Amino acid sequence: MANQDILINWAPQETRVAIVENGAVQELHIERALERGLVGNVYLGKVARVLPGMQSAFIDIGLERAAFLHVADLHAQGNGGGRGETATPIERQVFEGQTLTVQVIKDAIGTKGARLSTQISIAGRMLVYLPQDNHIGISQKIGSPELREQLRSRMQALVGRPEDGGGGGFILRTNAEEASDGELAEDIAYLRRTWATIRERSHTLPAGTLLHQDLSLAERVLRDLASENTQAIRIDSRMQVEALRAFGDTYMPGMAMRLEHYKGERPIFDLFGIEEEIERALSRRVDLKSGGYVIFDQTEALTAVDVNTGGFVGARNFDDTIFKTNLEAAGAIARQLRLRNLGGIIIVDFIDMTREEHQQAVLAEFRKQLARDRTRTTVSGFTALGLVEMTRKRTRESLSHMLCEPCPTCSGRGQVKTARTVCYDILREILREARQFDPREFRVVASAAVVEMLLDEESVHLAGLSEFIGKPISLSEEPTMNPEQYDIVLL
Repeated sequence: MANQDILINWAPQETRVAIVENGAVQELHIERALERGLVGNVYLGKVARVLPGMQSAFIDIGLERAAFLHVADLHAQGNGGGRGETATPIERQVFEGQTLTVQVIKDAIGTKGARLSTQISIAGRMLVYLPQDNHIGISQKIGSPELREQLRSRMQALVGRPEDGGGGGFILRTNAEEASDGELAEDIAYLRRTWATIRERSHTLPAGTLLHQDLSLAERVLRDLASENTQAIRIDSRMQVEALRAFGDTYMPGMAMRLEHYKGERPIFDLFGIEEEIERALSRRVDLKSGGYVIFDQTEALTAVDVNTGGFVGARNFDDTIFKTNLEAAGAIARQLRLRNLGGIIIVDFIDMTREEHQQAVLAEFRKQLARDRTRTTVSGFTALGLVEMTRKRTRESLSHMLCEPCPTCSGRGQVKTARTVCYDILREILREARQFDPREFRVVASAAVVEMLLDEESVHLAGLSEFIGKPISLSEEPTMNPEQYDIVLL
């Protein structure tokens, strides 16, 4: 397994985490104090509206937008089951004005509100607690049937019987595989204390209240991101090191031992080249060491990835050149999907390969690289058009959506009209205005490039229009206007 370092850059307004394996950044996680994700938070919500046709309801949880609850995410009350195990219509289960204890299972993305569930789950170090259920589940990543049964028997003994105060179900996470009974018992006690606090608050506080907040990004590093392969967790804030050490000593002492305070003068992300990686992850083009490159285009519906040979001519023949470029691109694409946190439908256009064995080798390498992703992915083979279709589960906003916004000049199109095009738009608009109004003069206010073209290359057309409408046309340069903006003032 690769040696792993975790770097944490902390500031009051933002926490940034980079996971570095063998010197290469593999994952970036960013959490802003004012934009902190809601997944895992438990709220006391009020049903604002029930939509029988969509089998869903809008729930007011005190946020700007109402959250969304689908019938499949309603806990099957009285059935002892999980989500969606009842066919009872939603209008017979909830009503407007009802208060519900709900948990956010998906952050708001774009114009969509957060998605909720009434099936509460609270994550601990080794266990996930399901207070409304009574079964013991085992992570699918724990593969041995004998070990799974052994863990289930140990957990049943530790959890106890419901009549003895041992209510609630548990799911064993992967890192519970080698946990001692003492460690599991501590996690069980912590999770039950947390749930007791949530229930108490739900009985005393008004609807729209946050009852329980999930861990911060820095705390989740210890709980979720660090592993046995983690050599060090370096953080550039003494205060946060002490806070994380106290948290880790209580819940995960093995990981707390790996905490280090970075004291260097140079910012930690600059020293390890993380800032440059962030810049590259925000650009369309990613250059490959061989001279080829990959283009990423993120749209509303899907992400398109295009591989190109560029200047790579190192192989003995063209087929080998294409094959080697595609092989290198497979690893680069898998890494960029993690760095950029791209989700949903992804279409990869590798360079066309004529040999079947080359296609299969590239596909195998792509799947191998994607296997390192902690987010679930599915990959189809090559389509008839030579494209690879895949999906990657959406867990949070992509890096570009978190750090960027549409360009105010081009409104996200990625291009602007030429100065000549804007000139002709202006000439047409003056002609329209001249047919409706009778001013003394028309004054055009536009960007420097447009005014310069109207005075130079388009001066003949401007003079001809002035003569045709019988009115003078003056020009005024406005430096603050973008290339497409202009105004026509009637004097």
